[in-house]
Amino acid sequence: MGKLQIELLGASFSAQASEDDAYLAKLLSYYKEITESIKNSSDVKDPLKISILSGIALVDELYKEKQKSIFLSKSVPTEDDEKAERIAQSIIEKISGALE
Repeated sequence: MGKLQIELLGASFSAQASEDDAYLAKLLSYYKEITESIKNSSDVKDPLKISILSGIALVDELYKEKQKSIFLSKSVPTEDDEKAERIAQSIIEKISGALE
């Protein structure tokens, strides 16, 4: 079981997970990169909004990777997949627009 001390966006706390410390540190480092990217590329300063946008960015990344995997396993994406992608992109654009 791994432990992680998180100090990010003005918050400080510790967390435990079933992964090892090194893996958890890599995850935190990657998340910090995402939050820094959001902070540097927008006028958003509120830590909660930055963390929400970072979460959406990561979910978008995960979704796209899953779609690639699905695409490789079956040659044609379904209409539902395309609709979900359009909806996700629309939500991201609306949130970004509302926060500016």
